[in-house]
Amino acid sequence: MNRERFWEFFRFCMVGGVSLLMDYAILFALTEWAGIYYLYSSAISFSVTVIFNYWLCVAYVFKDAKKQTTRRAIIFFSTGVVGLGLNQLCMWFFVDVAGLHYLIAKLGATVIVTAWNYLTKRKAVRG
Repeated sequence: MNRERFWEFFRFCMVGGVSLLMDYAILFALTEWAGIYYLYSSAISFSVTVIFNYWLCVAYVFKDAKKQTTRRAIIFFSTGVVGLGLNQLCMWFFVDVAGLHYLIAKLGATVIVTAWNYLTKRKAVRG
C-alpha cells in the first residue's frame, strides 16, 4: 500500500468511526427510547449514516474525487443499499440465530459492511 492510499484509508477509517458512533447512537435511541424493533432501527440508523458518510467521503476522504455527478451519487447510494442488506442480514443472524445482543451484533455487522463499503464507495466517488 503506497503512502497516499494509506492516508486515504486512514481518513476513511476516521470518517467510518464517526459514522459508527452516529449509527450506534441512532440505533440505540430508536430501539431503547422510541421502542422501535431493532431491525427497523438498524435500517433507519444505517440509512441516515450513509447520507452523512457520502458527504464526508466526497469532502474529506477521497481527496482526488472527481466532480460528483448524479450517476456517481446513484452508484454510491446503490452500493449503500447492498451494504444495508448485508447489515440487516448480519444483524438478523447475529441476534436471532447466534443470540447476541443487538449492540454487540452491530460490531460484527460493521466489520463486514466496512470492507464492502471501502471497496465500492472508493470506486463510486472516484469514478
